[in-house]
Amino acid sequence: MNLRPCLPLLIAAYVATGSLSAAAQSHGAHAPSTPPPGRIELPWSAELLHNLPRHDVGMEVHGRALRCSGVDLVDLLRRAGAMPADPLRGAHLARRVEVRARDGYTVVFSLGELDPTLGKQRVYVADQCDGKPLPADAGPARLLIPSDARPARSARQIQTFVIE
Repeated sequence: MNLRPCLPLLIAAYVATGSLSAAAQSHGAHAPSTPPPGRIELPWSAELLHNLPRHDVGMEVHGRALRCSGVDLVDLLRRAGAMPADPLRGAHLARRVEVRARDGYTVVFSLGELDPTLGKQRVYVADQCDGKPLPADAGPARLLIPSDARPARSARQIQTFVIE
């Protein structure tokens, strides 16, 4: 019996009842390791990046090659308690992070696309380029997504991260 088409219903039943049926468990559906937190809003602060592993990131943005330094967005989200260290499952797969800029520009990523065991999308929060803090028109921080074909999601002037 193929339960794959039924998995969304089984997961919804799990969430409603707090347990998975034996049939669902035997076909690879798993309960999330921890329930997801509610909405988290993280205003920008240099402290968000403090003591997280730093990465050098190169990317072309509007015809200009950037060499920047920053942290992986996944590390920032995990430290904030918005994303578990374990592979995402269940209700965590419906969560997303909005990155809001000072000028109102907003980009959105699903936590599933960021999870290193699923989407593997690498998104960096950079606060330095060419060894210096970002200038006022780009800073205090910006996103860099080296795998994107164009820099539309490389938001500048990050103001807030909203995780739901």
